[in-house]
Amino acid sequence: MFTAAILVPSPPLLVPELTGAAATETAPLRDAVQAAAKALSAIATEWVAVGAAPIAAEVRADAQGTYRGYGVDVRVTLRPGPAGEPDPDLPLAALTAGWIRGTCAPDAVVDARILAADLSPQQCAAYGAKLRAFLDRDPEPRGLVIVADGANTLTAKAPGAFDPRAEGVQARVDAALDTGDREALLALDPAECAALGIGGRVPWQVLAGVFDAAPASCRTLYSAAPYGVGYHVGEWRP
Repeated sequence: MFTAAILVPSPPLLVPELTGAAATETAPLRDAVQAAAKALSAIATEWVAVGAAPIAAEVRADAQGTYRGYGVDVRVTLRPGPAGEPDPDLPLAALTAGWIRGTCAPDAVVDARILAADLSPQQCAAYGAKLRAFLDRDPEPRGLVIVADGANTLTAKAPGAFDPRAEGVQARVDAALDTGDREALLALDPAECAALGIGGRVPWQVLAGVFDAAPASCRTLYSAAPYGVGYHVGEWRP
């Protein structure tokens, strides 16, 4: 049974070992992610995590990963059990879900789904509807983790440099995530999002498909753009 969805971003700066002196600066984002994950773990320990990558990827149930490619060999797993040899190519969204699980919900089991970043809104909505049926297939409580980043073009020092269109589009995304506006998420234009570095379009549109009606409640724990990238942490409940 589907119980709740949490919305988290994927920046490696979530991991304190990777941020060094900036760990204090990024603490509000990290604290919000941990609060959302702990709230989800209190009601469900079976999680499906949805992220996107340039190419869709199959993630094994026993997959393990490392942040070594981002500077420090911090290892993560998607389920409880002994540590093994990590996959250095585990997609960032799966790494993020694994780090959140290990940090906040060590008893949780994560089923990571990495979708192609060029899926159409219609394909995302259809995938979300099928995912909802999977989550509701029996009385066992299940949670959804949407791993998604906003525009990376919000300031001159942002990873994608500055694009004057980004602020307005990011504001629409933030408002939709704050209020549970499924239609606004499904209306996001793939080409525009790609141009503005909005990597979270596909997971957010899957989220809109999972909810066949407006969420019963929405909660925003963090919404800001440190380093010129839009990050949102929140919770939607059916």
